[in-house]
Amino acid sequence: MDRSDPEALRAVATRLAGEAAEVAAGLRARAITQVRTKSTDTDVVTAADTETERLLRGRLAELRPGDAVLGEEAGMDGAASPAEGQLCWVIDPIDGTVNYLYGYPWYAVSVAVTRDGAALAGAVVEPASGRVWSAAAGGGASLDGEPLRASGAERLDLALIGTGFSYHRGRRVRQGELATGLLSRVRDIRRGGAASLDLCAVAAGWLDGYYEHGINPWDWAAGALVASEAGAAVHAPDPAAPFGDAIVVAAPGIDAQLTDALSELGAGGV
Repeated sequence: MDRSDPEALRAVATRLAGEAAEVAAGLRARAITQVRTKSTDTDVVTAADTETERLLRGRLAELRPGDAVLGEEAGMDGAASPAEGQLCWVIDPIDGTVNYLYGYPWYAVSVAVTRDGAALAGAVVEPASGRVWSAAAGGGASLDGEPLRASGAERLDLALIGTGFSYHRGRRVRQGELATGLLSRVRDIRRGGAASLDLCAVAAGWLDGYYEHGINPWDWAAGALVASEAGAAVHAPDPAAPFGDAIVVAAPGIDAQLTDALSELGAGGV
């Protein structure tokens, strides 16, 4: 079997994300009593984050020996970066940890696999609802097996846009100012608190677009592929872009309008 076949990798990602979602949900009652912080006092990690990532790494060692692993909690497995052509699993054991801590159901397990920076397959599983989002490069995206398609929005002023905010106070202020400026140009703005699910929401047409500064590969690797395979335009984070290090994802009909608006509002300096 071709170890880099996107559909085979999609099956592995879906299986592992589902197993991890069951563990995360089962651990919650205990895990939320064992909390530490990372970058700021509001940037939390629960015992379930570390235990769920440990599960995923163990299962990948069994099922995909020789592949690299990049996870939110333990970083890069082995070398500083994958070798050229090596498959790398990019995992977020609980995306939306603050939501998880509070009992707000918008959180997920995200599992993607990349080669030379390009995603081949990914899955995002919501423990609270049981919904399973997945995609394979060139093979489309689905929610619980049903094909996904981004919205047909064509006017930014009628678009529903998602976003997120940094844990660092100064950057949050700048992001709030950017969102305030954008509010007059769109239908409304939503802040869900889990980037992977916000990206999947664009894939489903539940949001017409989404942008967020300063998020990490494990936050968006799987969700961005789901959105892209559903027909959304995806701009990966790039500090040199006119809208800064934000990921920007939009229905094709409003892509240029959203990126232009972000640039005009000074998103590059956020």
